[in-house]
Amino acid sequence: MSAKFSIKALDHMVLYVASIEASVAFYTTHLGMAHTSFAPAGKAGEVRHALTFGQQKINLHAASSPYAPHARAPLSSTADFCLLTDTPVQEVAAALREGGGKDGEGAQVVMERTGARGRLRSVYVRDPDGNLVE
Repeated sequence: MSAKFSIKALDHMVLYVASIEASVAFYTTHLGMAHTSFAPAGKAGEVRHALTFGQQKINLHAASSPYAPHARAPLSSTADFCLLTDTPVQEVAAALREGGGKDGEGAQVVMERTGARGRLRSVYVRDPDGNLVE
């Protein structure tokens, strides 16, 4: 049986984090994302936080008090995801080292990988929760 529709793109994803403030600082300082806050529809007075880049968004939810609906077991340090940049990967690795970004695989080594768009060169870093960012 095949699906009666197809997926076009990823709009946003959620990271469950121990500290929204620490996550905002990491992703804005080391990866150049923008921090935005917003009130969800129908929830006046409630403030949520997100990181934006390109046409994508990462919503940040405190793992200790996730918003409903949420994953069955919303825990921090359970994500492993890959981001794309037009900056040469060696420059990304150097900028992460200079900025104090901690490595994710023992060293900030550039590795050959296969992504959704084909072959790519990756460098890894861990965020404050230990999520692996490629």
